[in-house]
Amino acid sequence: MNNNVTTLYSINLSFEEIKLPPFQEILVIGKNSPHGKIGLSSSFELLIPNGFDICDNLDCENVEAVFVSKRILSKIPKDKLIILLEEKVFPYIFEGELIKVDLKVKINYNEIETTF
Repeated sequence: MNNNVTTLYSINLSFEEIKLPPFQEILVIGKNSPHGKIGLSSSFELLIPNGFDICDNLDCENVEAVFVSKRILSKIPKDKLIILLEEKVFPYIFEGELIKVDLKVKINYNEIETTF
């Protein structure tokens, strides 16, 4: 064996700022997730007090709960949002998963008639 072997390392390094919690709008918790809704609720309450609403009376066999930013709920009713998630997101949730959902709400007004 040659004792004069030189080891060469090739390293790629990157980093970026993160925000806590690591989601901004919606977090879907799959059933039997190692991160339960009670533990996550306590953590989020410490990080952003009164920042999220928990929806846990859901009619989906794979979803335990949904955390929704109260900023989103100030723009769209909770029942309408849950219907949207049930239709477009919940079918792709598997047991034990945590899914971050990015939702942007844009409000447009057309043909506004008013008098001043």
